[in-house]
Amino acid sequence: MEKLIVFGGTFDPVHNGHLRLAYAASMRFGAEVVFVPNRAPRWKKPEARAEDRLAMLKAALKEQGSPGLSMDLFEYKSEAEVNYTIDTVRYFARKYPNRQLFLLIGADQVDSFDKWKDAEELAKIATPLYVSRPDFEIDEANVNRFKMVRLSYDKAGEVSSSKVRELHSLDIPNSVISYIEEHGLYYIAKLKEYLSDKRLSHSISVAKTAFEIAKRNDIHEPARAYIAGLLHDMGKELPIDKQRAIVGEYYPDYLDMPGWAYHQFVGAHLAKSDFAIGDDEIIDAISFHATGKKHMTPLGKIIYAADKIEPTRGYDSRPLIRKCIKNYYVGFVAVLEENMAFLSQKGQNMNSNRLTRECVEMYLGADR
Repeated sequence: MEKLIVFGGTFDPVHNGHLRLAYAASMRFGAEVVFVPNRAPRWKKPEARAEDRLAMLKAALKEQGSPGLSMDLFEYKSEAEVNYTIDTVRYFARKYPNRQLFLLIGADQVDSFDKWKDAEELAKIATPLYVSRPDFEIDEANVNRFKMVRLSYDKAGEVSSSKVRELHSLDIPNSVISYIEEHGLYYIAKLKEYLSDKRLSHSISVAKTAFEIAKRNDIHEPARAYIAGLLHDMGKELPIDKQRAIVGEYYPDYLDMPGWAYHQFVGAHLAKSDFAIGDDEIIDAISFHATGKKHMTPLGKIIYAADKIEPTRGYDSRPLIRKCIKNYYVGFVAVLEENMAFLSQKGQNMNSNRLTRECVEMYLGADR
């Protein structure tokens, strides 16, 4: 008998963990996995509208391109105030009377399964299929009572929809990232509280440029470059007196820097305090993206360069982007040199501040 695995959820948003898990279940059981997006979940209130969650799921499945993964809009089109899983599995039992049904659930859902509506009937119609987690203790009583089947798979990753919404993970399809950007969802909506549309557009472009450079250079976790690029200018549009106050409180060693440089330290502070970014390399990259410094990390060099060469800057930066993609270090040095020459032509002496002077001396030579 052919098998069908029902995979329901809020998908707020769908992430690569969902897709990896679905693909693993499909391969393990030789079955089609059907995603069933929920319009009105019983236990939670989604952050994104149902229309947006559906659009992201459609985009992700199209990008995945696997014939073993599909989608059904039974719950999405339902006019019920609350969608109950028992109604969903009854629907699939009627639609596919000659298929053996499974219901793919998370480890946390195993323990609460006995509280689901008509749980006994549900388990008889569709065998619960669950994946254990190393940090979660499964209720074996429910496993035995409802004859659940364990899917042995541990490659889904540490990603979760909440981590994506908070910008603590970007383990999501590229199409979903683009949709979040274009429709101002989750972390983009929060970033709009700090940045004008023009500045936000620049920040998104820096993030994309930095991500591509990091990915092509095999930098560890290239999504970190995207996060640093997206948040690098968070402090740019705060009034200068507020910027100075934040620098004085949290970065007093840099109060002697020129006012235009304050925003990089303010951005680092806001990334930590308002976005809970705890990655020291991301914070360091944001902290010195405008001035540079000596002994910059690979991520710091990439963010410095991406900020200067992202495509919306208004000049043909493609040669410099190609250099960075080929070799981030060589590209960074070229960008630093071009930036110094450009500012010199405008009559600005960037070497007047100690951070840039130390950066130039280290990477371009002491005689510059």
